[in-house]
Amino acid sequence: MTFRETVPSDPVAHGLLSDYFASRELGFTGANGYTIVHPGDEQFTPPHGVFLVVEFDGEPVGCGGIRAIDAGPDGGVRFEVKHLWVDPRARGTGLGGSLLDELESRSIGFGATEAVLDTNSSLESAAALYRSRGYVAIAPYNDNPNATNWYGKALHRPD
Repeated sequence: MTFRETVPSDPVAHGLLSDYFASRELGFTGANGYTIVHPGDEQFTPPHGVFLVVEFDGEPVGCGGIRAIDAGPDGGVRFEVKHLWVDPRARGTGLGGSLLDELESRSIGFGATEAVLDTNSSLESAAALYRSRGYVAIAPYNDNPNATNWYGKALHRPD
């Protein structure tokens, strides 16, 4: 497995994001439908963030990014995990957890002290992944119309 740093407009990344959005639309339970917003490259360009494509045996099988957002209530440096997605054919292999770990590591490298994310309650396996990696429920930090759950995790530099 390799992580390739790119931008969301990269053709491979854009294709993975399109698959992600299509899968979200099909399974979305929100009253007003799923709102699609393709991320801009500038949000995911170091040192403000990064977007990764996960490749396994040379094939793109997932993606995700982190981006800097406003400081948290304690004044810490927060990065938000966005668009974490693994192709259904590669699920159950640990790729999602490895991608999340890599995004957290890169966040720490950019100076983050906290990682946050939002998700929808219909994504039960995603919530299970986040909880297994130490994320806890927090108060909403944004007004994402697709989100029903918000999570956060303190980040620490390895000793």
